Amino acid sequence: MIGGRLLAAAAVVVGVTGAAVAGCSTPPDPSTLPPSEAYSVAPLPDGVSVLTSGPVPTPADCGDPTASLRPFPPGAEPTGPTLDAIRARGRLIVGLDTGSNLMSFRNPSTGGIEGFDVDIAREIARDLVGSPDRVEFRVVPAEDREQALQESRVDIIAHTMSITCERRQHVDFSTEYYAAHQRILVMAGSPITGVGDLAGKRVCLTKGSRSIDRIRTLAPDATVIAAPTWPDCMVMLQHRQVHAVSTDDTLLAGMTTQDPYLRMVGPSLGPEPYGIGITKGNDDLVRFVNGTLERIREDGTWETIYGRWLSELGPSPGPPPATYRD
Repeated sequence: MIGGRLLAAAAVVVGVTGAAVAGCSTPPDPSTLPPSEAYSVAPLPDGVSVLTSGPVPTPADCGDPTASLRPFPPGAEPTGPTLDAIRARGRLIVGLDTGSNLMSFRNPSTGGIEGFDVDIAREIARDLVGSPDRVEFRVVPAEDREQALQESRVDIIAHTMSITCERRQHVDFSTEYYAAHQRILVMAGSPITGVGDLAGKRVCLTKGSRSIDRIRTLAPDATVIAAPTWPDCMVMLQHRQVHAVSTDDTLLAGMTTQDPYLRMVGPSLGPEPYGIGITKGNDDLVRFVNGTLERIREDGTWETIYGRWLSELGPSPGPPPATYRD
């Protein structure tokens, strides 16, 4: 957990006024100030928008979206046009985020990119190009993950990407490699204890997150604030510009390690099965990645990665079992 906690030091230098003291003192609630005092709310970060209310799209139905292609048979030499091209290049190009503490972030003391998703990607590189270090990381905003694959800017996306039927229309996925759950994050002392308390409240989520539709369904009277990144949401929560943040528990746990005044509350709002995103039609790469995921489930590597990064969430739940469709 050293790398994950080091990000707390980096959080204080985020380029938003007031973020440096957010973890040490709590901004006053304007309603509690005497009339003679003034309190100015900090401006919203660039790129933040208030989403208008409207009907939530009906989810597509494709059966079990986590079902993926079976790995290459044991003893077979994995080959195919995508695999051959990556091997010829000599490195795996991975799209991810560098602002998601515990999952994928830049270690401020070393400059290296670390986290649970990073280690999963490195294991794929270990098997495919012979070394976990032969990886090129490219920062991809959450709302651009599908487009980055469609434009072949990356080989894979390892970016807390939930497997859904809607996304399967545009990209392919590996088997599920982590079972996350959407929850709610608030400041200590908040009266919000669950989704039922979000009516009339401002809730921050990132653009491109499927958590938005779930909040709109479960809390239709909440005001949804869409931000470019999760650090933007955390800073707005610290500044009392929003009442809550809602996303996967993995990301919320990363925020709590950066600010001791943040609390996860309420039960799961729904499952978020993470998969490795892969360009649609690259079946050879899908099968290869599933082979790596099968290996790390069986040889204990998955458990080691969980213990290194996600012990904040409690004892390991174990790797999710693979489901295949062929």
